[in-house]
Amino acid sequence: MVTKRGKGQELWKKAKTIIPGGNQLLSKRSEMFLPNLWPSYYSKASGYKIWDLDDNEFNDFATMGVGSCVLGYADADVNSRVKDSIDRGSMSSLNSYEEVELAEKLVCLHHWADMARFSRSGGEACSIAIRIARAHAKRDKVLFCGYHGWHDWYLSSNIEDATNLNQQLLAGLSSDGVAKNLTGTALPFTYNDLDGFCNLVARHKGEIAAVIMEPMRGSAPNQGFLEGIREITREQGIVLIFDEITSGFRVNFGGVHMTYGVHPDMAIFGKALGNGFPISAIVGTSKVMDAAQGTFVSSTFWTERVGFTAALATLEKYEKRKVHLRLTECGKKINKSWNDIAELTGLDVSISGLEPLTHIDFNYSSGACLQTIYTQEMLKRGHLLGSSVYTTYAYDDEVLEEFHKDSVESFKIIKSAIESGHPERFLISGVKHSGFQRLT
Repeated sequence: MVTKRGKGQELWKKAKTIIPGGNQLLSKRSEMFLPNLWPSYYSKASGYKIWDLDDNEFNDFATMGVGSCVLGYADADVNSRVKDSIDRGSMSSLNSYEEVELAEKLVCLHHWADMARFSRSGGEACSIAIRIARAHAKRDKVLFCGYHGWHDWYLSSNIEDATNLNQQLLAGLSSDGVAKNLTGTALPFTYNDLDGFCNLVARHKGEIAAVIMEPMRGSAPNQGFLEGIREITREQGIVLIFDEITSGFRVNFGGVHMTYGVHPDMAIFGKALGNGFPISAIVGTSKVMDAAQGTFVSSTFWTERVGFTAALATLEKYEKRKVHLRLTECGKKINKSWNDIAELTGLDVSISGLEPLTHIDFNYSSGACLQTIYTQEMLKRGHLLGSSVYTTYAYDDEVLEEFHKDSVESFKIIKSAIESGHPERFLISGVKHSGFQRLT
């Protein structure tokens, strides 16, 4: 049971004094889960288990490494291949042959694609794709729908209107430090609003280099939505990019766009690709990808061996074990638990997202407070939990049953908090943050 500050919170307090923002990733800030009580740091992780600095053991129903560890933490098969590659030298003055093998594999999986480029994180992969698209189209403007990272091309959308990105996953993102002359070069559109998209394209006809979007995240595409975007972009010579960093390899063995039969000009993969080892990929048609040879896109550590090796081992296991089927099965069980318990307790909740990346909202004015209570109560019972669950192949039925049982008790406490009229009094500490903000 965690009811007071431990070593992790003390270290987090120190970290905020010597690391701006406390760490390198907003999604891992303690304040995004349970201010002053979230364990913050781990000593080891295996399967779906995490041990904090006080040697408390938790089941991870939070993000499984922000969606990167689909097979589970420290997967023995992937780690064995990676350790061997390290022993044989993870870097040299020559290229890693695994790079070619991974390119061939990804192109084979996505039959519409001919070529691949690699980097080591999702945000930079999106920036690479945008650079290639602009080089190919000889235009500047980008239309986007979804979350695509931290780089200037994306955050520039908030220069003219600071709320432009609020509906794209994270609210409050600041454009401080982004060159003001990028104003108007990145324009948002709303998912499943084809008419709005068409109007935006018409207003900027002849100026648009690319459309980048998540083909699915919070909800499924309406009939004709993706097809309509594909038709319009093809007609106007606009490069269509599907950002599959979050969705890729969760609902099928490849990009979720394959499920809908709509093929982009480029697709971007990350997170699930390396089971926790840094690797991201951009695949595309040779017509578009060849433009990469005319613009400078290059980095030393994009050539190291570990990322390629991890991706090959991860994909091999995905294919052999049909991992996406288990991810979906686990997501369905979690969704059923939430729905059943909400009916039992009379709570009003909404469930959204891909089944392997499912999300719960408490439909009350105090929703953020209630979510924090849920996180707090599940932490007491040995579970890490936020508002979203990235399912993992490592889950077994026993831990899913434990999650259900402990959620029943937590929902009952949430019900009592609502009925009290003062749910904040049920918190040991403060309410979780819901977007980007300064910590100190």
